[in-house]
Formats: sequence, C-alpha cells, structure tokens
Amino acid sequence: MKVTVVGAGHVGATTAQRLVEGNIADVYLVDIVDGLAAGKALDLAQAAPLVGHGRKIVGGTEYAGAEGSDVVVITAGIARKPGMSRDDLLMTNGKIVTGIVEEIMAVAPDAILIMVTNPLDVTTHIAMEVSGQPRERVMGMAGALDTARFRAFIGMELGCASSDVQAMVLGGHGDSMVPLASSATVGGVPITQLIEPGRLEEIIQRTRDGGAEIVGLLKTGSAFYAPSAGVTEMVGSILRNENKVMPVSVLLQGEYGIEDTFVGVPVKLGAGGVEEIIEVKLSDDENAALRASAEHVRETVAAWERLSK
Repeated sequence: MKVTVVGAGHVGATTAQRLVEGNIADVYLVDIVDGLAAGKALDLAQAAPLVGHGRKIVGGTEYAGAEGSDVVVITAGIARKPGMSRDDLLMTNGKIVTGIVEEIMAVAPDAILIMVTNPLDVTTHIAMEVSGQPRERVMGMAGALDTARFRAFIGMELGCASSDVQAMVLGGHGDSMVPLASSATVGGVPITQLIEPGRLEEIIQRTRDGGAEIVGLLKTGSAFYAPSAGVTEMVGSILRNENKVMPVSVLLQGEYGIEDTFVGVPVKLGAGGVEEIIEVKLSDDENAALRASAEHVRETVAAWERLSK
C-alpha cells in the first residue's frame, strides 16, 4: 500500500513517520519547498533500521511521485497564528488545496483523499468539487482529533486513562463543534454521573478551544502530534479494511436532516473509504447544535465561492 502525504511541515512529516513506523504503508512525502520533503524522508529512512520496519519513504517536490497512491493526505497550507480562527485561513488555503487536488488527480485519480488543511470542512468541500470524486472517497480528518481532545480532557479531570473514556464529537471543525456529553462514558459509567454540569460545560468549551489553546502556547505554530495520530488511524482503517467507526467530515445528503454539507459524523471506514454513515440518536439540544454547526460550514463555503470567483 502507498500513501502520499502533501505538505512536509510538522503535521505532514509526523504523519509520514507514524505511517511508516506503524508499518501501515509506504510513503511519498511532497512539498513545494526544495529539499524539505526529501530531507525529512531521508532522515526517516535512516531511522528505519533502528525502529525496525521495512517500509519505504521518499520525498520530493514533484507530484509525479504520487502515482499509484491508494490514499492521499493533504496537510499543506498556512497554520494558524495566535488570535486567528480556522476560518481566517479560508482564501489562502482554499487556493492551495485547489492546486494540490488538480495535481494529484492528474497522477493518482483513484486515490482516496483525506483533508487535514484548515478550515477543514471547507477544504474538504473544495477537494470533492475539484476532484469529482464521490463522497465516499473524499473526507476530512477532524472528528477523530476533536474526539481525542474531549476524551483526553475527561481523563485529566477524572484522573483516569483517557483510553478508557468513550466519547464522540460531531459537527464542523471549529467553534461550533458538538461534543456529545450525553453519551460519553468512562468504563461504561456516564460522565454525567461523574462530573457536575458546570464543570462538564467547561470541559466541552476547552474541547472547542483545544486547537487555539495549543496555538497560544506554541505562538509560532499549531498542533501536530494529535492531528497526525488522528489521520493515521483513519488511513490504517482504510488500508487494512478494519471498518472502524469514528467521526469523519463527510458530505451529508439528508442524514441528520442536513443536505449537501460537510460535517463530522460517525462513519465506518474501510477499503472503499466511507463505507457507511451512521446516524446516532441525539438529544434535541445536540441535534440543534449539529444543525447550527452545519449552517456555519455552509456560510463559510458560500464565502469561499463568492470570494474565489
């Protein structure tokens, strides 16, 4: 199996590292900055005998190296700076993604596309529009990351292993995301029985602000360890046909009462990409919040379409 990772910055390079060292796929790492992808790929290749894997990884500036890719992960674009929202990146990253997808489709037209570039739900919309691929084969990595943050914060609060926390975050990848507190559990116990409502609301808000909190701390970059782990889990489920259920930004066409909008919902990921969109029962408040989140995505897409003409 072969994966192309577009963008050799922190997210892209760490994703490439996780893919080869996890023995998931061979990797082609591509970046427009001369020497960046080639240098990082060579460094990772030299680590292989120490880590103990036989995967191949090479890097370059030409998209021709993506030929034959089963999956393409797009991380390229400018990162947020303190005080910026994900939507502030719209025009710059929208144009970057448009060019990348055109290049990829010319050499790897059958690849499944996974978007990581922000604003995530909008760039995924752009990728589908440019590629002409069906919705099963174009998706965005956001729900896996937002869910991991929610689980981590619950684990920190309760002093338990975050891996024991079962939870899910739906909606757009932004301030309108919808952490599902009503169905979250720890070892089967509802978190609503373990955390008082006011404190739980603070944890939910911290989840929404999870990326901004890291941007504020780093000052010169944004998160990359958790995002790369999220996209690696998605790629692994697809290439190994594991059919894992996880929240993914996917085009809804009537599911959850939402039409023609990319938002994060639980899906089954397998060899065909999105094998099934799973509709879970939501409370009235959660359902209203999900629809509001979808409306924000629609408004941002409309802004892109208006400004990019």
